[in-house]
Amino acid sequence: MATVTAIPLQTKGGGFLLVETAPEAMFTPEDFTEEHRDIGRATAEFFQKEVAPNLEAIQHQEPGVAIGILKKSAALGLTAVVVPEKFGGMEMDLTSAMIVTENLARDGSYSGWHGAHSGIGTLPLLLFGNEDQKQRYLPRLARAELVGAYCLSEPQAGSDAMNIQTRADLSPDGSHYVLNGQKMWITNGGGADLYTIFAKVGGEHFSAFLVERAWPGVSPGAEEKKMGIKGSSTTAVYLDHVKVPKENLLGEIGRGHIIAFNILNLGRLKLGAGTVGGCKNVLAVSLKYAKERKAFDKSISEFGMIQHKLAEMAIRTYAAETISYRVSGLIEAHMGDGFNWQQPDAASVMMKAVEEFAAECSYVKVFASEALDYVADEGVQIHGGYGFHQDYAVERAYRDSRINRIFEGTNEINRMLATGMLLKRAQKGRLPLVEAVKALQAEIMAGPSLEPDVDADAKLVAGAKKAALFALGVSYQKFLADLDNQQEILAGITDVAMTAFAMESVLLRTRKLAAAGKGENAVEMCAVFLRSSMEIVESSARNVLAACGEGDALRTNLAILKRFTKFEPVNAIALRRKIAERLLAAEKYVA
Repeated sequence: MATVTAIPLQTKGGGFLLVETAPEAMFTPEDFTEEHRDIGRATAEFFQKEVAPNLEAIQHQEPGVAIGILKKSAALGLTAVVVPEKFGGMEMDLTSAMIVTENLARDGSYSGWHGAHSGIGTLPLLLFGNEDQKQRYLPRLARAELVGAYCLSEPQAGSDAMNIQTRADLSPDGSHYVLNGQKMWITNGGGADLYTIFAKVGGEHFSAFLVERAWPGVSPGAEEKKMGIKGSSTTAVYLDHVKVPKENLLGEIGRGHIIAFNILNLGRLKLGAGTVGGCKNVLAVSLKYAKERKAFDKSISEFGMIQHKLAEMAIRTYAAETISYRVSGLIEAHMGDGFNWQQPDAASVMMKAVEEFAAECSYVKVFASEALDYVADEGVQIHGGYGFHQDYAVERAYRDSRINRIFEGTNEINRMLATGMLLKRAQKGRLPLVEAVKALQAEIMAGPSLEPDVDADAKLVAGAKKAALFALGVSYQKFLADLDNQQEILAGITDVAMTAFAMESVLLRTRKLAAAGKGENAVEMCAVFLRSSMEIVESSARNVLAACGEGDALRTNLAILKRFTKFEPVNAIALRRKIAERLLAAEKYVA
């Protein structure tokens, strides 16, 4: 089994706010093993050989094309990267699964088929199924003999997942459950053979079931007409008195939310890798177009405004890539070097590790999906009128990117969840946030430090983390237990903390590259990213503070915030031009 090695566990979930991390302690793409690189190359080659020639057929949902390609990918093991060998999988690590996701992300439609099957369609069974259920279904899922799908959302229960109305009633003889209800927005809904369906036993107890499409009463609806990912399958799934054997109850009655939320956390993390792959593809397409397109007797790649766009696309890609693989490394490290699927508690160990970094998974989902939206939008702008034309790949990428801010819980929900989860961890004594806020308050009372600033970049990161703790402390003092109900404030705190996490991650990776004599582009991307990010930190924290006080109290808090967020600018115009020059020379993303 490929594993992330030599990366010591530094913090618990949310702990990045409280401790300093050394560059060598953070997992980055530069730490990929040869096995990681091999599976990345194999996946990229598969996409080029099997997916790329069939993109138009997939887009038009020609019958059998996408599933046929999915089955071919299964023959290479790409649909079962983390599945144990005894069930027909490759038994590799989480990072390997992320790498596969990234390299299939050049097309949103096919990656939707593949990701839904190998991720949310398979992982609930792998992580929560009993041995009998795994023996019956996992090998067939691994081979893509069965296509998987995940059925949680309903017409009146999207973000409010616990409000589902689908019922499961135990038969009088206790041999089966009878399911009735409707699911909505089911990816792979029209092509799946095995559904993980969430229903309330007796109308009360949130639970999960493995349901075969072939059973009487199961019927997918018509394909939805979507803005993007048009070649993926998205349908409703109707359940009309479906008899589900009691042996197909997944996990325990009333514990379905544990399955749902943990699988969503993993989905958020993998979505980060997918959006990174999308960013790199759009950037490469845009670089090539910019070099070829002529205006005013010169290549548009020579224009400063175009270079600004290309450089910023790369900067945001670099940041999204960095946090995505940092979090996969944190989860792997939490699982321990000795993790393997032969240990009896393997599934529990993985789930606890994922739960530990649930807030960071939400950061990845929000930050990376918004990075791809930016990259796709600027890709269209670089193409000009041609970017608005369906003959150009960037037009499809633009439409496909939009769903990522809705997938796996909307970005709004994730912004509330991320800070809410940190607060709950603090209340349970699992994260010493209160102590950290008190220490910060003592530092504030002591006044500004008179020590010279010897490391401006590190000071920026430290200031961003202090701003997050300060905003959190002021908000809690104002609202106490009612802070859970202050959606805009929770979201604002998340923006500060998430940005601080990204800033720290980018700085650590850049210094790790520099120590190895690499990353010339990274150094300049880091310099620009840290300072533009600090503007986001200050703006978001200011909005939070303004909602928590007024008059002299607000002025005092804003002055304190300014201590944390002030910085001297760099010549970002010149740096972006240098970044763009390297990108144009390579015609692809380079760190």
